[in-house]
Amino acid sequence: QVHVVESGGGLVQAGGSLRLSCAASGRTFSSWPMGWFRQVPGKERESVAALNWSGGRTYYADSVKGRFTISRDNAKNTVYLQMNSLKPEDTAVYYCAARPGGGSYVYTNHYEYDTWGQGTQVTVSS
Repeated sequence: QVHVVESGGGLVQAGGSLRLSCAASGRTFSSWPMGWFRQVPGKERESVAALNWSGGRTYYADSVKGRFTISRDNAKNTVYLQMNSLKPEDTAVYYCAARPGGGSYVYTNHYEYDTWGQGTQVTVSS
């Protein structure tokens, strides 16, 4: 079974930065499109950023463009989300998602992903 595990969340002041990491199992990680989502109580899970198998194609939600950067290191089976200029409205549980075998596509809908991590809490104080 494929597994992904997030880490790097925490409490940060507005304007600060955090880097989230997602460690994935499987030797075919290099062929998996990956994504980051976030969710707050009572709201839908929101796509934050996504990339294809190589990282050469990316997607960002309008709310995070210019502040967040998604990247991957296939040699380490890891995807990252660098979050800069954090705002209180960025507070949420952040989830890593994988689409094993998805190849060159970038997926931005939660139902397009097969595997989810447990989530990591990001809290931005004002």
